[in-house]
Amino acid sequence: MKASDLFLRCLEAEGVEYIFGVPGEENADIMISLLDSSIRFIICRHEQGAAFMADLYGRLTGRPGVCLATLGPGATNLVTGVANAHMDRSPLVALTGQGATTRLHKESHQIMDVVGMFKPITKWASSIHDERNIPEVVRKAFKLAAAEKPGATLIELPEDVAKREVKDQPIVPGLKVRRPVPDEKSVNAALDLIGRARLPVILAGNGCIRTRVSKQLNRFIDKTGIYAAMTFMGKGAISDQHPRSLYAAGLGSRDHVALAFERADLVIAIGYDMVEWHPSLWNVGVEKRILHIDFTPAEVDGSYRPEVEAVGDIAATLWAINERLGSEHRTAGSEFSDVRETLVQELEREHAADEGFPMKPQRILSDLRQEMDPEDILISDVGAHKMWVARHYPTYAPNSCIISNGFCSMGIALPGAISAKLVHPDRNVVGLCGDGGFMMNVQELATAVQYEIASIHLVWEDSEYGLIRWKQETMFGRHSHIGFTNPDLVDLSRSFGCFAKRVNSPKELRPTLREAFQVKGRPSVIVVPVDYAENMKLTQRLGELLCH
Repeated sequence: MKASDLFLRCLEAEGVEYIFGVPGEENADIMISLLDSSIRFIICRHEQGAAFMADLYGRLTGRPGVCLATLGPGATNLVTGVANAHMDRSPLVALTGQGATTRLHKESHQIMDVVGMFKPITKWASSIHDERNIPEVVRKAFKLAAAEKPGATLIELPEDVAKREVKDQPIVPGLKVRRPVPDEKSVNAALDLIGRARLPVILAGNGCIRTRVSKQLNRFIDKTGIYAAMTFMGKGAISDQHPRSLYAAGLGSRDHVALAFERADLVIAIGYDMVEWHPSLWNVGVEKRILHIDFTPAEVDGSYRPEVEAVGDIAATLWAINERLGSEHRTAGSEFSDVRETLVQELEREHAADEGFPMKPQRILSDLRQEMDPEDILISDVGAHKMWVARHYPTYAPNSCIISNGFCSMGIALPGAISAKLVHPDRNVVGLCGDGGFMMNVQELATAVQYEIASIHLVWEDSEYGLIRWKQETMFGRHSHIGFTNPDLVDLSRSFGCFAKRVNSPKELRPTLREAFQVKGRPSVIVVPVDYAENMKLTQRLGELLCH
C-alpha cells in the first residue's frame, strides 16, 4: 500500500475519530488517503483553531486529539495551540507535512526545521524519513502523548515519503499500561504526616480531574474531613457543593482561600502543577510541611520542598492511603469553616439580582450557573473573565469547567467549545470569552456552521483587553493602549449563519441562554456588555485582607 494509506491505518488503530486541520500541498497524499478512512476530517479556517480543537478533545476524552497542517506557515500556525495543550497537560498529536527529503538539506521554498521548532513545546517530535518506520513512529507519538503527565507530540511526514510503497502493518496498541504505585514506605510516611498535622489543607490540581482520581479524592476528604481548594484547572475535582470545598485558589492576589493556606501546617498537594499557582504565593505564614502526591516527582523549587513524595498513579495512591486511614487522621472538621462560610456568603451576596447594566460579572455567572446542568461544560477563554469564572462559577463535576491556565492562551474558548460539543453532543457547551479573544478565532464559527455543531459562545463585550487594564491599574494606577473597536458582533455572527443576540438588560440573559440551548444544527452567539469596574473593586476588597 502507499505510505500515506499506512499512516491512516495506524491512526485508525489508535482509535482516532477526528483530525482537525487545514489541508495543503505537502500533506495532499494524507488528504487523499482520508477518502478511504473511517476518520472524520474537520476542515478548520486556521491551524491555531485546529490545534485548540484537538486540545479540548484530549482534555475531555483522555485520548490524544489530532491536528494537521502543512509545512512552513501551516506548521507555525499550529504552534500556539500545541504549546497550550502541552503546558496544560492535554494529550495531543500534531501532524505536519514537509517538503521532499531531497531538498531538506538546502534553501528551498517553505522549508524550515519544523521538528526543531516543536521540540521545546512537545514531549517528542520526529520526522519520518523511512516509510517502514511509520507504525513505530505513530505508536510512539500516541503513547507518549497520553502517558502521564500528558502533553503534545509531533509527527512530520515529508511528501516524497508519503508516496512510497510499503508492506508494513499498523502496530495495534496493547492493553493499557498499568502505572506504578508508591511503595509501602511512601504510603506509611504520608499517613504519618497526615496524622501529625494540626491544620492540614489540600491543594487539588490538574491531575485530580483525570480518570478515577476524583472518586478517591472525595473519599479521602470524607474520611479525613480535610478542607480542599482547587487550582483553576482542578475545578470540579471536588464539587463546590461539598462542605469541605474552599473553591478555587490562585487568583493572583490574596483571597480568602489564601488565608487558609497561610494558617495551614500541612499542605497536601495532589496532582499539582506549580505552573498554575506558584508555591511562593501560598507557602507563607505558618511554617508548613508539604506532602506531594502526583504521577511524577516534585519540581525542584525553593518554595516547594516536600517532606514526603508519594509518586505514582494518583488514584492508586489515594486508594492505598484511604484503606489505612484511622481516627488519628480525622480532623476536627471546623478548621477552615470560617473561610468557606465567608466565600459562600460572598458568592451568594454578589449573586443577588443586580439590575445594573452593563452587567456585572457576578450576575452574568450567577445566571449562567442557574441555567447550566451540573454536567454541562463551560470553557473559559483567557482574560478578565477567566478570573471571575474561577472565583464565581461553582463547579460540580470534573471537566465541566475548563480553564486554560498553564500556557494561558487567548482564543481557545471558541474553537474549544466546538470540539467539546463534538465530544458531548448531548450536553450544553458554552465557550465564554471576551470580545478580544472572540475575535482572535472568530473564523471558526464557519467551521461550526459547516458541520452543524450547536456550540454556544457567550461574549463579554467591553472593547478592551480587560485583564491587561486590570493588571496595569493594579500595578501603576493607570492603563495604556488597551482599547479597540469591534464590528457589530451580532451581525458578524449572523453573517456566518449563527443564531445571535445581544443582551440589552440583565433580565434578558437567562431567557436568551434557554433559547440558545434549544437551537439545533448551528452555533449560537450571545453578546453581553460587561461592567469591568468590578475588577478594581475586587482588588481593593481583597487588598483589605492584608490589614487583618
